[in-house]
Amino acid sequence: VQLVESGGGLVQPGGSLRLSCAASGFTFSSYDMSWYRQAPGKERELVAEISSGGWTYYDDSVKGRFTISRDNADNTVYLQMNRLKPEDTAVYYCNTWLTLSGRRYDYWGQGIQVTVSS
Repeated sequence: VQLVESGGGLVQPGGSLRLSCAASGFTFSSYDMSWYRQAPGKERELVAEISSGGWTYYDDSVKGRFTISRDNADNTVYLQMNRLKPEDTAVYYCNTWLTLSGRRYDYWGQGIQVTVSS
């Protein structure tokens, strides 16, 4: 399993960024995908999730501003981030997981920095 994020960077408050995560090494269309983030001094937190069937979940802090989507033909999951706030500053991680014998195994990308600052 390989997950490679791209699209991060520095943006002013109120701006937009789109993160991409290119996946390989597994049957992408069959797996749920997630975006997490980790700010300095804080725990990693779930931002958004999209199921293999397209169902989505968002943390309350990003609901209405972020949109998660997937392209099964390109094995890519996206996170469109609009109306960005300084508190969105964090390293963002792409994630998928599988469950074997009742145990969850997580796979992570290398992470990408998003900085929201004027």
